[in-house]
Amino acid sequence: MAPRILYVVTEDWYFLSHRLPMARAAKEAGYEVHVAARMTGGLAAIEREGFVPHPLKWSRGSISARDSLAAVLQLRALFREVKPALVHNVALKPVLLGTMAGLGMNDIAIVNSLTGMGALFVDGGGASQLTRKLVVLALSRLLRRARSVTVVQNPEDRDFVAGLGVPGEAITIIAGSGVDIEKYEPLPEPAGKVTAAFVGRMLHHKGVLTLIEAYRRATDGGADEGAPEFHLLLAGDCDPENPGSLAPEQLREFASAYGIDWLGHVGDVREVWKRAHFAVQPSRGGEGLPKSLLEAAACGRSMVATDVPGCREIAIPAETGILVPIDDAGALAKAMQDLARDAERRKRYGAEARRLTEEKFSSIAIGQETAALYGRLIAR
Repeated sequence: MAPRILYVVTEDWYFLSHRLPMARAAKEAGYEVHVAARMTGGLAAIEREGFVPHPLKWSRGSISARDSLAAVLQLRALFREVKPALVHNVALKPVLLGTMAGLGMNDIAIVNSLTGMGALFVDGGGASQLTRKLVVLALSRLLRRARSVTVVQNPEDRDFVAGLGVPGEAITIIAGSGVDIEKYEPLPEPAGKVTAAFVGRMLHHKGVLTLIEAYRRATDGGADEGAPEFHLLLAGDCDPENPGSLAPEQLREFASAYGIDWLGHVGDVREVWKRAHFAVQPSRGGEGLPKSLLEAAACGRSMVATDVPGCREIAIPAETGILVPIDDAGALAKAMQDLARDAERRKRYGAEARRLTEEKFSSIAIGQETAALYGRLIAR
């Protein structure tokens, strides 16, 4: 019987959006793939891939002790039922609860993927300081489990995990799930007014309010003399389960006041990059490796991003884009103006961004790297 791998993720859409390439690589390597998540409409898509879905009864936004205990017990029962050779927990909540659920089950190898530290370590994420301290304490214990490896996406997160006392040999950097460089092909710049685009959830820690203020300055009275006209697209939904989410009415008001197009959820993000000349990622931190920037880079788009871990791995100054300080609307406005007025620079940065994705961030190569990690850890 093929060894079983069980992915534990918050929700089915996140698995399908962010972890599908590595799960496919695991299946191709001979593993039987199972997926545990809250199912919100993606169960059939998971089954079509030949994977076995397991619906979880948990809320992505809940961090209460009662809900966490219920989730741990549910996962522990699932581990006993599925009998996986390896459990791959993806993102902070599954890492904490999935590793707790596996305590004492030493026949199960564990991979813990920290996909950035998220809002909890940027602006609190609605949690108290005590909660953040407890999370750090729990991580410092759980990530040192025998037969486990912690996967991070950038050097700064590796240093954070090492600072928790996790041995260096139990930490590895893998660039997320990478990007499908065949699906996301280089696109010609569209005709018409230069357009910048942000793709992501409409969250405070994603820097959306700073971006809106920067666009207002760049196109209003705060614009440089002779600054080019350009347009802004926002692609992504609000997130009612996230305490840092902007309200839909708030976004509609900003969009109306400043002439911004808020597209909401876009099923195929390539349609956004067909309309946009460059990408903007004003994150306040907590990113692992922003998928939106990888997709923009694969489409041959230059970019403006904040100088935070994850973003700086893709938006490389004078090569693929421009980096600006966190929460600096003035610097962000100027950087967007600079790219908007310089088509040759956008072309040069965009070509280098595409080359970067081909050389370092191909989803096929990263899937194979992850499957090889599974094999080494199970064999150990």
